[in-house]
Amino acid sequence: MATGWNAEGRGSSTERGYGGRWRKLRDRIMRRDKGLCQPCLAVGRVMPAVAVDHIVPKAEGGTDADENLQAICKACHKRKTENESRRARTNLRAGGRGQKF
Repeated sequence: MATGWNAEGRGSSTERGYGGRWRKLRDRIMRRDKGLCQPCLAVGRVMPAVAVDHIVPKAEGGTDADENLQAICKACHKRKTENESRRARTNLRAGGRGQKF
């Protein structure tokens, strides 16, 4: 059984809300953040960004508002996604009674 990026029924990027509108929004955020990873900058490192990330994930109530988006490097994005996945699994095991986000 495939999980994560390969999960069946996950839908295309457009079906998940990452079509033309998202690409324009992504480009604007990358320009705003000068193509630099914002979490890295916050700790004094300068790294090129490769993606635009939801600071508060949409699954946890985040939105596509500019203030909830940041340019992010591959390492930071991987670490953040792993943490978010861990929280989601913990919440599921708790029967949805876990921490509210």
